[in-house]
This record gives sequence, structure tokens and C-alpha cells, in this order.
Amino acid sequence: MAKLNVKIGDLQLKNPVMTASGTFGYGLEFADFMPLDGIGGIIVKGTTLAPREGNDYPRMAETAQGMLNCVGLQNKGVDYFCSHIYPQIKDIDTNMIVNVSGSSPEDYAECAARVDALEHIPAIELNISCPNVKDGGMAFGVTCAGAASVVKAVRQRYQKTLIVKLSPNVTDIAEIARAVEAEGADAVSLINTLMGMAIDIEKRKPLLSIRTGGLSGPAVKPVALRMVWQVAKAVGIPVIGLGGISSAKDAIEFLMAGATAIEIGTANFLDPAISIKVRDGIDAWLDAHGCQSVEEIIGVID
Repeated sequence: MAKLNVKIGDLQLKNPVMTASGTFGYGLEFADFMPLDGIGGIIVKGTTLAPREGNDYPRMAETAQGMLNCVGLQNKGVDYFCSHIYPQIKDIDTNMIVNVSGSSPEDYAECAARVDALEHIPAIELNISCPNVKDGGMAFGVTCAGAASVVKAVRQRYQKTLIVKLSPNVTDIAEIARAVEAEGADAVSLINTLMGMAIDIEKRKPLLSIRTGGLSGPAVKPVALRMVWQVAKAVGIPVIGLGGISSAKDAIEFLMAGATAIEIGTANFLDPAISIKVRDGIDAWLDAHGCQSVEEIIGVID
């Protein structure tokens, strides 16, 4: 068997397969379908400083080769996570990573600081695709200044591995990646969802309550793959690739494009054991091609 372990900042991953925030709950929901300790990491659903109700229904819609969602970061807040969820997940033998969101750099930093105190949470993933309430609702992640402001604030109060999740809804994602690297990000993950829309032509109205939402699934994979390749060449920190991965072949493409690890998202809804299957498929491919380690194929595409 080939060696599957990889490193992201100070994180040691037993294999490069993780699950994407918002698609895997807190991990516990999938325990009946797969061994949670069989993958490299689980990124739990988005967590904010204060509780959030999320958007009105309907907030999910199926599309060709994917889905749209506008869930709106529904969660009970970081204090609830620390007191009720953390005790249930802290002993799972893999990297349990919290996805942190906010509406100001100060919100992000305070939320991150509270997670920092949790011994068995070794990393956070910053969702910088959130609207900046102080700047007219523009997402932090669409400008270098906005992205850098969040990372700088969080880095001052968070000591562990810091992963920044990048928005694809930008002109040049590489410059955003360089900006967050400069402020102390240990790794970047990409891509977050692409903005999209769907319309019910009989009702003559959008399918989602707030009209637009994030597109994920196989439809976004070519865009995600291109962006991972670009960013991997632009920064010196590890890149985590996600966007439409639903097979070992997909995952291997991302690794070859420069990703050190990958996240599986929408595919979890179709097959709750897909991450284990992808892990085993990567292993089988490496063996079939005479590779001693997964690191032999990371970033082989010029």
C-alpha cells in the first residue's frame, strides 16, 4: 500500500480526503455509514459568534449536475458548539476542523478565539465568502483588502492551523490567495460555491427564497480544478481542493493540479460513504501505478 499521509500546516492527515463544511453536519450524522476515523479530516458546518436562523425556505434546489443552496449559515452559535457539540466529537480519531464565519473581522476573531480554547480542535477554516455588514454587504473574499482584514484579525487571536476558504466569485483568485498568505494563513481551500440561480417557469419565480444561491456539485469541477491549479502555483502554502469531487479520479485530478488534500461536499448527499470510497480509490490507483506515496503525484501538472 502507498503512503497516504499528508501535512497541512501543523496538521498531520492520515490521508488526503476530508469532508466539506455544510455537507457532513458535525460528522456524527454519518457514523452509521462509514468509520469517521477513516478519513483525514472532517470540517464541521459553519459556526458563527451568535446563533443564526438562516434564510427562509425554500433554500435548496436541484440543478443539472449540481445543486443550489442559500441555507444562510444556520447554526446555534459558537458557545452552543463549545458546550454541546464539542464534547460529542472531541474524541473522534481524525482532524475535527471548525468552519468559522462572521460579519466583521472582529466577529471572526472572537469566534476563532473561542474555538482556539478547545484542545481537540486542531484547525479552523475561515469562510470569507460572508457579506461584510460594514461595507454594503460585499463579501470579504472578493477583494484582497477584505480577505486580508479577516485573516489579520483572526491570526492575532488564533494560534493553531488556519485554513482560509476562498471564493471563486472573483476576477483573480490567485491574488486573493497571496493576500491571505501574507497575513498568516497556513493553507487555503478552494473553491467555495459559485453564485447561481434557477427559475420555476410555471410559477414565474426563482426556486430559492432569496433568488440566488451557491452552486456546487459536478458542474463546478472544471472551474474548481482550474482555480486550484492557478493558486497552487501562486502561493507557498498548501492548497486544499474542492468542488464537484465525487470519485477517486476526480480527487486525483485535484492532487495532480497541486492540491495537497481534497474535500468532498455535495457527493455526500448522494452517497454518505463516498469519502471512504474515494480514499480507497486513491490508494488503489497509486498501487496500480507503482507509486510509493501520494506525494509523488501532488502538483505534477505544470
